[in-house]
Amino acid sequence: MSEEAIHSLISDLALILMLGAVVTVLFKKLKQPVVLGYIVAGFIASPQFSLFPSVAVAENIDFWAQIGIIVLLFSLGLEFSFKKLLNVGGSAVVTAGIIVLGMMGLGAMVGKFLGYGMVDSLFLGGMLSMSSTTIILKALTDLNMRQRKFVPMIFAVLIVEDLFAVVLMVVLSSIAVNKSVEGGQMLSSIFSLAFFLIIWFTVGIFLLPSLFNRYKKLISDEMMLIISMGLCFLMAIFSVKSGFSLALGAFVMGSILAGTVEAKRIERLVSPIKDLFGAVFFISVGMMVNPEVIVAHAGTIALLAVVVVVGMIVFGTFGMLATGQPLKNAVESGFALTQIGEFSFIIASLGTSLKVLPPSMYPIIVAVSVITTFTTPFFIKKAAPAHKALVKILPQRMVKALSGYSKTARTAEVPESREIWSKVGKRYVLRLVLYSVVTCAIIYVSGKHLWPVIDNNVHELWDELVWALITFAMVSPFLYGVLMPSIKVSERNRLLELKGKVSYVPLVVMNIFSVLLAVFYIMIILQGVYPSEIAFVVSVVFALLVMFLLTPLLKKRMTKLERRFIGNANERENRRTGHGHNLVSDMHLAYMVVGHGCPFVGKTLREADLRRKYGVNVVNVERKGVVNPVPPSDTRVFPGDTLGLIGTEEQIEKMLPIVERDEHDEQVGVSAHTETRFASYALTTKSPLVGKALKNARLREDYGALLVAVERSNDDQESQYISPKPDVEFAAGDILWLVGDPKSLKTIL
Repeated sequence: MSEEAIHSLISDLALILMLGAVVTVLFKKLKQPVVLGYIVAGFIASPQFSLFPSVAVAENIDFWAQIGIIVLLFSLGLEFSFKKLLNVGGSAVVTAGIIVLGMMGLGAMVGKFLGYGMVDSLFLGGMLSMSSTTIILKALTDLNMRQRKFVPMIFAVLIVEDLFAVVLMVVLSSIAVNKSVEGGQMLSSIFSLAFFLIIWFTVGIFLLPSLFNRYKKLISDEMMLIISMGLCFLMAIFSVKSGFSLALGAFVMGSILAGTVEAKRIERLVSPIKDLFGAVFFISVGMMVNPEVIVAHAGTIALLAVVVVVGMIVFGTFGMLATGQPLKNAVESGFALTQIGEFSFIIASLGTSLKVLPPSMYPIIVAVSVITTFTTPFFIKKAAPAHKALVKILPQRMVKALSGYSKTARTAEVPESREIWSKVGKRYVLRLVLYSVVTCAIIYVSGKHLWPVIDNNVHELWDELVWALITFAMVSPFLYGVLMPSIKVSERNRLLELKGKVSYVPLVVMNIFSVLLAVFYIMIILQGVYPSEIAFVVSVVFALLVMFLLTPLLKKRMTKLERRFIGNANERENRRTGHGHNLVSDMHLAYMVVGHGCPFVGKTLREADLRRKYGVNVVNVERKGVVNPVPPSDTRVFPGDTLGLIGTEEQIEKMLPIVERDEHDEQVGVSAHTETRFASYALTTKSPLVGKALKNARLREDYGALLVAVERSNDDQESQYISPKPDVEFAAGDILWLVGDPKSLKTIL
């Protein structure tokens, strides 16, 4: 790269970041989402806006934007985790599926109506089907509605939508490359994606948590940042080599790391990088805005904005109702989803880079996003009146039927035998898929890399047999995993107690299918050694060998592998709940992060009296990476602290919701229009409190605030906490820990 190109790269980056800083400060003042500020900054820096200097080389912004997409998807993956997906349950999956499929179909029909081709219409449907997590979170926070009952379900749906968006990018890429919509090709793309996802997650979950734990003492924050970003870009490149996108690889690596105990630490370290390159990405989106195109397509933009709003309300409400949500919650959820955001831009960027979307599509989607972002708070506030109007319009019989359905769906009892078979079935499918994919991967890698080595070094009479035996030895533990029973002894005994009420047909079918599948995999290995008839017989013999003769050896090995895999997969949750951290008898050691709504936040351990009230003991307090073992009784508890607690399993379970309670959790007796939180505020030199003593500060009278503690740095720049005594005098740089309304408390700065 020439010196001139380097200078243009740096000058362009400086220009867009400075414009971004200025415009976003303005948008903060106007109480608008920062994302909109970035888009406006991009428009100002674009050649279409001649009043300000423009970027010298547009390709420079494309380069930074690609990095922005990678870091943005990596950060979304860190917040995602498949453990979280399992926790949100099938209801969120069904709701998100209804929304995405419904909006995809509606968008495709609108695209055909506007004269777009089939591929363009499908991309349009994909762009219109993705609500924005960032914008919804901002709107609900600004409206002080994070505590409403429908909000957790919305966030669960948004988590699933993120996963659907990643899958959608792969499917749309395949459609764009082939210039047509072929069912076989689409299924092949989805199968390939599923295969590689399972391999990546299996290897990642098996290796990364173990490596982090082994070298934990050696990994500083600097090293952790380098390692995590290195893994992000490495997986992105590996994803491209496998035929997928950079964004997919980044998202997958983020999701893998999300299940480790280092996830919060990585998220904190990566956050500034995400903010920087995320800003560059959204600014690059704004640079694509062409006023002439927007004016020329004003009708199209208005139509698509209406489609987004109406479609999201209809499909979001219907999806929630279909999963048993009450009518009120369903309507409020539908009205909150009425916008498109970051994933729509990413899909538009994908279509533009693949040369399947016209240049006008990008600014059209950006304009639709801007319009729906501005209207989101309005529709959220109108959800309650809309519900009341709907109750009046709908026949009372239908309203009662919907109410009865929601109660039945949420409270319906499942027979015990069906519940047991459901657990066995899920365990069976999970094992079958996991071990089958690993088996196929080993056979593939062995054929591609091991076979050439054996072919060149072993006599041709024996080379195929040697390769088959070595490959069989490598896959045999996983073949045993396919064949091993998925029903536990306790479950079998319980089913025996329900004798006469239970059918064992499912278990027989599972066992037969497992044997046939194992035989099939062995036949693939032996296909070059024996004719098919003989290969089938030999495969059956080998399968029986695995089932009976090699069982003691393979069972021990597989049990060890499974225990390590399950422990790594649940590492973060186990640390939080104390499972797997047994000390003596039924005593567990759990690590919980203190939330803003914790009832003993701001109190000392003596005042909290956790041993008497809850039966648990505090063994350490971790704050800002510094661990205080066996903390003294005058140690105060603050939000973000990690408490190490020892207690029984029941005591730990009771403590979790108390310690981790968020400031937005529903509170009884608090007005919906008043926000009270516990937070820290750093005093500036202009603060009206500087130089005053606590007894003269009138915190309670003038600010409606309660002072809990004063954090002040000593000569060694170490923080110390001062008790709020009347004679304590405030100084610039002091950090006050206060309880009160944030709007009033900000005036003390």
